[in-house]
Amino acid sequence: MKTPGPQFSHDSYSSFFHFLSTHQPDLTPVSRWGQPILQQQSHYELSAPRPSPFTHGTTVLAFKYEQGVIIAGDRRATEGFQIAENRMEKVFKTDDYSAMAIAGAAGPCVEMAKLFSIELEHYEKLDGVQLSCEGKANRLGQMVKANLPLVMQGLVVIPLFVGYDTKRSVGRIFKYDITGGRYEETEFHSVGSGGKDARLLLKERFKKNLDHQAAIRVALLALANAAEEDVGTGGPDPIRRIYPTMKLVNTQGVQDVEDDTLSTVWEELIHARSKEH
Repeated sequence: MKTPGPQFSHDSYSSFFHFLSTHQPDLTPVSRWGQPILQQQSHYELSAPRPSPFTHGTTVLAFKYEQGVIIAGDRRATEGFQIAENRMEKVFKTDDYSAMAIAGAAGPCVEMAKLFSIELEHYEKLDGVQLSCEGKANRLGQMVKANLPLVMQGLVVIPLFVGYDTKRSVGRIFKYDITGGRYEETEFHSVGSGGKDARLLLKERFKKNLDHQAAIRVALLALANAAEEDVGTGGPDPIRRIYPTMKLVNTQGVQDVEDDTLSTVWEELIHARSKEH
């Protein structure tokens, strides 16, 4: 007779990530990505430094606006000194009232985003209620902390988490360090290789209570500014219809900003800039 596998009901935590780490650790990102990296390190340890063979994604940003919070990311992924992908998704809906963006090693980043979404869904099914906005941010911090062994091998994952706090009726932004430390931002933040350049524009253009159209314009400008200064960040590309991924998180939930909207706003920005010169 086949012995039944571990059951969620036997776990003392309503955490899918904890369950996976305890009963099936080989399926966690650390196990899935760690061993091949160790093998490659031993192979390269006597050779000269070389570009990273792993795909990395940058730049992502978030800031508050009148109705909640907007989160956005460019679409470029790089592999060493080459462009690996021009249509990478870096912004993910994680539940009805939250989203996250990722910067860093693409494979572990995407896996963390998917695993975090399952984590929130698992909690809601077991407890019958959604985690609070702060509770979601804490759970994500635990996952970032668990990724520390991969960080030591060069596979850094830095998420940016936003949520609409239904109890406070306000959008919230959380940033993380590589050890899982969680910090809340009051206005805006950006991460990735072009994060500093995006923040410079946000400091200049950000205003409290921007309407959603103004927020979309500012987000586009910030990512375009990062793309002008950072080779790892891709700017809007009207010819190939490649635009940033952008989401609004507010009292109505998580809403995608469509490419047609971004195209129209970008054309207006280009027209306005051409008049200035």
